Amino acid sequence: MVVFDGSNSMWGQIEGVAKVEIARAAMGSLLGDWADERQVGLMAYGHRRRGDCGDIEVLVEPGQASRETILERTQDVKPTGKTPLTDAVEQAAIALSYADTPATVVLISDGLESCDRDPCALAKKLEQSGVGFTVHVVGFGLGSDEDASSLSCIAENTGGQYITATNATELGAAFSAVSTAVALAEPEVAPEPGPEPESQAPQVAVDAPDTAIAGSNIDVTWTPTVAEADYINIVPVGTDANVFGTYARIGNATEVTLMAPGDEGIYEVRYLHNQTKDVLGQDSIEVAEATVDLTAPDSVETGARFGVSWMPTINVADYVAIVPAGSDPGTFGNYQRIGANTELALTAQADPGLYEVRYILNVDKRTVATRQIEVTSPQVTLQVPGSTLTGSNFDVAWSAAVSQQDYINIVPMGAAEGEFGNYIVVRDTNKGVLKAPAETGMYEVRYVLREGARTLASELIEVEAPEITIVGPESVSTGEKFKVTWTGTVNTQDYVAIVPAGSDEGVYGNYLVVRDGTSGTLTAQADPGLYELRYILREGAKTMATAMIEITEPEVTLNAPDMIVAGSEFEVSWTETVSNQDYVGIVPMGADEGEFGNYIVVRNAASGNVQAPSAPGIYEVRYILREGAKTIASVPVEVTEPEVTITAAAEVRAGDTLRVTWTRTVNSRDYVNLVPLGTPDDEFGVYTQVRGNSEHDMTAPGETGLYEVRYLLREGSKVLARQTVEVLAADAQLNTGGEISAPDSGAPGSTIEVRWSVENDSADQRITLARGDQAIFTWISATKITGEPPISVALPQEPGVYEIRFLDLSNQAVLARKTIEVK
Repeated sequence: MVVFDGSNSMWGQIEGVAKVEIARAAMGSLLGDWADERQVGLMAYGHRRRGDCGDIEVLVEPGQASRETILERTQDVKPTGKTPLTDAVEQAAIALSYADTPATVVLISDGLESCDRDPCALAKKLEQSGVGFTVHVVGFGLGSDEDASSLSCIAENTGGQYITATNATELGAAFSAVSTAVALAEPEVAPEPGPEPESQAPQVAVDAPDTAIAGSNIDVTWTPTVAEADYINIVPVGTDANVFGTYARIGNATEVTLMAPGDEGIYEVRYLHNQTKDVLGQDSIEVAEATVDLTAPDSVETGARFGVSWMPTINVADYVAIVPAGSDPGTFGNYQRIGANTELALTAQADPGLYEVRYILNVDKRTVATRQIEVTSPQVTLQVPGSTLTGSNFDVAWSAAVSQQDYINIVPMGAAEGEFGNYIVVRDTNKGVLKAPAETGMYEVRYVLREGARTLASELIEVEAPEITIVGPESVSTGEKFKVTWTGTVNTQDYVAIVPAGSDEGVYGNYLVVRDGTSGTLTAQADPGLYELRYILREGAKTMATAMIEITEPEVTLNAPDMIVAGSEFEVSWTETVSNQDYVGIVPMGADEGEFGNYIVVRNAASGNVQAPSAPGIYEVRYILREGAKTIASVPVEVTEPEVTITAAAEVRAGDTLRVTWTRTVNSRDYVNLVPLGTPDDEFGVYTQVRGNSEHDMTAPGETGLYEVRYLLREGSKVLARQTVEVLAADAQLNTGGEISAPDSGAPGSTIEVRWSVENDSADQRITLARGDQAIFTWISATKITGEPPISVALPQEPGVYEIRFLDLSNQAVLARKTIEVK
């Protein structure tokens, strides 16, 4: 069962992406091919209701071939409420009948249990009462060490894997690792009873080491594999066949690694049938007691990091830990997983006293080596000034750092242990800078251990009120920028602001950060009235100085034409600029305040060009303050429909030049656009900007059919005029006042007969022969018409497509055209 975190904290972001989105995207890495062959389900918690610890739901019942369904249902999880992860794991175990059959839960979570249950205790209970019950845990974007330890114990107490991830890449890798572990080792929920296996089950030869150290890894091989769903299981000699100890699913492997039990004795390594649990093969192994030589200092200061070493390492999954002397077996206190190390650093607890450093086996959490250690109180002294100003930064020094993760903290005198105000982390230095609180009074600067939040040293400091003044003009216009000055800067991150008179503390209005200056520029609000200039501490948002200021209505007038053409640019002028970031815009008459339409920024000018809308009607030109988007002047203007016509030839051959003319340019940035007939008005085909022209030569499309040439307003993509044009085949004969008769083809160098009929009697008419792609009024050969047809024309020696043209040179017109292929 996959248990998916749907608590509200999953909306937290990592590198700009919500954790829940990253987790959804990575789920494919978790659900490998094994998910279509196993009984797999999906459960979510905290995804429906706020504050409800019972908000746990099975979204996909365990079943085969459920991979795609699970991926789809994770998209429905909307982080909402609390984190009842302990109840969720328990319900998942029950749903998988964990007490009767091996079961695995994969928990995905980003934080602590929030419903008053102990996940570590539950995990231990489920492991003890279940048959091969395992929980793998993926901790994603965890907020603290406490979050990590409360999740890792679930995996540790059930023999599962615990992996943390801090970004999308690490989460994908974590899911892949868990997927591999599940695919190789997870026993599936028992299927419905099938036919009984044959009475003569095949025998399997199992090979395991003769001896092993308790808690160490052992390699087991076998031959043959009966089914990939079978198990290798290690149990005491004489144990019933259906009892599981440390086990692994065979999969497609020929060797598995198991962890030897913690108790010494004689054991059997068994090959188990996945349905009947019959033992098909076995080998004996003797498990010897684990002994470890552990080294640690005799004493260490509270909260300090100290070194621990051991020899040998029994298993890389074992632990070293420091716990109060006499703690129960299985207690971890502060601990580290051993890994490939032979020495590690532990953190001493915050309370002085006698403790034990322990070497703990992973297999059953038993202690196999101990060393006593005394945790003593360190001597730390602080140096702080006797007084400082509210919100100011002040220097602090300390004699020594116990741990680089300890804190220097300022709190009201007598504050409870563990309370934090403004603080810094000591790191690897012995001095730093703290920020004083906003309120005056007596305070304590404390050295606080990270381990246990215990105070080791403290010094008193008095926080006093600073002397600050602020000065500005008595009155300004709405939206105007104006200068303000101040004295007595407390912190470079403080603010100077303008707010309505009497505003609550913490209101900022329009503001600036004081930085290292003593003056700056503010922008007056859009509404006239009485206001206050305030010097505001960044610390606590407390106002330290004020000055009154009146904001008055400015006088601005606009001039614009009474009537303009849709889509055109027109000039607007204004009498006064309040702020060079204000706007002049055109909007429909009566439009809501704050609408802009087409607009320009006034900058330092007194006039500018605005583009008219494409739809005719009654509009307003408005002067709009940038501050508050308030209109302070307006004039009416009527937008009228422009009259434009467009002309082009009714027919054109594919790839030929099509001359287009138009009667009026509304805006130099409008377009002439050639598109297939029926194309939406705002789509483009072959187009050009009209600029200052009244005609343009366009290349006809290569595909034949009906097209439309359009005059298109840039403003609103509105079509003002259109003309239909038919694009014919590239070799089509075009007759515009004449007709040519000639063969369709001829041999290279041969002579053909050409006839014609025309309605034109201009003085200079010619029959020309040209290449198919040659300009209209250029040619290979030309014959001037002086009599009646026919005439003879010699074809070129070079094969190819050519064109016979009847040209009227006097009027520069093409009267007829015909293609001919030389081959």
